[in-house]
Amino acid sequence: MRNLVILGSTGSIGTQTIDVIKDDPEIKVTGLAVYGSVDKLKEQVEKLHPEAVCIYDTEKAEAFKAYGLPVRVLSGMDGLIEIATMESCDEVVVSVVGMIGIRPTIAALKAKKRVALANKETLVCAGHIIMPLAAECGIEIKPIDSEHSAIWQSLTGEPHNRIEQILLTASGGPFRGKKREELRGKTKEDALKHPNWAMGRKITIDSSTMVNKGLEVLEAHWLFDVPVDMIKVVVQPQSIVHSAVQYVDGSVKAQLGLPDMRIPIEYALYAPDRHPLPEDRRLDLAELARLTFEDPDMDTFKGLALGYRAGRAGGSMPTVYNAANEEAVAMFLEDRIDFLEIADVIEEAMDAHEKDIIPEPTLEEILSIEQWARNYVKTNSKIVR
Repeated sequence: MRNLVILGSTGSIGTQTIDVIKDDPEIKVTGLAVYGSVDKLKEQVEKLHPEAVCIYDTEKAEAFKAYGLPVRVLSGMDGLIEIATMESCDEVVVSVVGMIGIRPTIAALKAKKRVALANKETLVCAGHIIMPLAAECGIEIKPIDSEHSAIWQSLTGEPHNRIEQILLTASGGPFRGKKREELRGKTKEDALKHPNWAMGRKITIDSSTMVNKGLEVLEAHWLFDVPVDMIKVVVQPQSIVHSAVQYVDGSVKAQLGLPDMRIPIEYALYAPDRHPLPEDRRLDLAELARLTFEDPDMDTFKGLALGYRAGRAGGSMPTVYNAANEEAVAMFLEDRIDFLEIADVIEEAMDAHEKDIIPEPTLEEILSIEQWARNYVKTNSKIVR
């Protein structure tokens, strides 16, 4: 029996994780954690009967206790760390959103728990802490993101020193093929119309700016121990080739599949085995007929170019890139900046931090720099209205 804790259990990855394992008698969910979705959590507790839950919002945690369910209720960051390190836990799925995922991931690794990771900030901002710690503890970080899962699968059985480049694919988002002038005046409703994937609002906006791909470049750099400039972004509009690896002999190994997050979740939980998934969605190459590939337009989608810049600078710069983007996306969704100004706001914050980069920031410094970047965007930006 494997005992699983899911951090972010009511989000997209969390609910699909529960769907993937629902028919497996060998996996028991012993812990669930959410930010504040108590009604959805109640339904999950009644179905899965975990040992403990954590609600990050302490007031909502108190309200949850009123349900009178037979489950231990934790709250806040201390609660996240406690539930991720419970003695009864073997493995943790980290699918919470934001910087709050870093501390429980570190705690889980130190407690020798296996980690399946779907939290970008953990590696984007603290990869230099997480990956050496994982190696020291003998734990492999298993990626859930579809692109990184595809790279992981394409690297299986291959010598690391024979990698020529990693090919990180992108759908191109709703504005693929458009130039800067065509993007002026684009609304949040326009940006939220992703052609292939059903995702949350923030990540869908990140896809439309291609900042999500910049973040994924930074993740891949740490996960697979390759320089940023060995990672090439390739636009694959059908979202069928989820990523690939090119080797020194010119061979390319890729992972293909329909855009379905259950596949990378399943692989993260069962690799190197593969667990059967329902036959309602299968890739038919003959029906697909063709696949197309393009180079990304990094002049129009400046957010991707800024991701490479953050990766080359290293240190604390990726934290500024990530935090400034989060604030800029929130402001765009509030109609306080225009679509093209998302990247401009990020660039403004990165320029301001350029002379103050910390090469190897501690966790406390990362959190401090994150707050600096957010405050800079809110109070110092010349772009925000």
